[in-house]
Amino acid sequence: MLQATVTKHSLIFKQACGTSRGVLHQKPSWFFKVFDDENPQTYGVGECSIIPGLSPDDNSDLEPFIQNVLKNINFYIEDKSTLLQFPSVQFAIDTALLDLKNKGHRILFPGEFTNGKDSIKINGLIWMGSKDFMRKQIGEKIEEGFKCIKLKIGSLNFEEEISILKEIRMQFSPEMIELRLDANGAFHPENALAKLKRLSDFHIHSIEQPIKAGQIEEMAKLCEQTPIPIALDEELIGINKFEAKRKLLEDINPQYIILKPSLLGGFERSSEWIKIAEEHQIGWWVTSALESNIGLNAIAQWTYQLDNSMPQGLGTGKLFSNNIPSPLQINDAKLFYNPENHWDLNQIIR
Repeated sequence: MLQATVTKHSLIFKQACGTSRGVLHQKPSWFFKVFDDENPQTYGVGECSIIPGLSPDDNSDLEPFIQNVLKNINFYIEDKSTLLQFPSVQFAIDTALLDLKNKGHRILFPGEFTNGKDSIKINGLIWMGSKDFMRKQIGEKIEEGFKCIKLKIGSLNFEEEISILKEIRMQFSPEMIELRLDANGAFHPENALAKLKRLSDFHIHSIEQPIKAGQIEEMAKLCEQTPIPIALDEELIGINKFEAKRKLLEDINPQYIILKPSLLGGFERSSEWIKIAEEHQIGWWVTSALESNIGLNAIAQWTYQLDNSMPQGLGTGKLFSNNIPSPLQINDAKLFYNPENHWDLNQIIR
């Protein structure tokens, strides 16, 4: 029989991270340890990570539910439907089981990536803030060798954001720097198209979630008329049934979707989105959702074996002052797994 324990750990941001939903200073994660009671020395680890205000299981029911899962771990493993409303818990259990299956070395999908022989191209993430703060981040990412930069927009005056993009394009052509934008639903449907037309002057690769999720007709119309490819992000959260996923993508027909496994309920449910997207010639890439290195490691290994050549959104490992020491490292705008470096789980395993 399998047993499980959990440790809560608050991840502290090195600097406040701004989105259109507010500023984050810290965020909670729960680390599941799953083991066979006949061999407790070998265990798998999975991370239940939520983003306050975004994750569907960010509510007062989460911690009592986690305690119930610990008491009845074998039941929840057998019946995954019981986890539909708690996608981050599903993600934690799935990754812990994969880790345990592979002898508990944090190698979930063995291959060239985990051997240290290959890497994953990633984008450089620019957080919202003052113009000077955003300029500073952009300069740092370019110096670090990033050729694809993702800017979170929607917190500054729109004209100030336009001026930042203008500065970038004066120095770097689209061939030199690919620009992705993430509005986190900051635009209003009535003026979103006009803003997208303004933004298109700067040769934008794509924009994530220009309007808030749940406005299906408005988003479909926007995707039909947009001069910039639109990527759905928050729109996917909470859609669990396969046919509901198909209907959403057919109704909206976006150019891209963004996959965040810990918000979507793990790898199996994320793979369903990929299957439907590819059937409809919709592009996709994977993004972490502010997990520690435990969750990021699992997502990176899964992403690598999907063989998607686009830059992925997996550069979040350096955000926290108390992250979990791991073999993950970033060099030359790529994410590597260095087998010579070791995991240190003392903070999260009891």
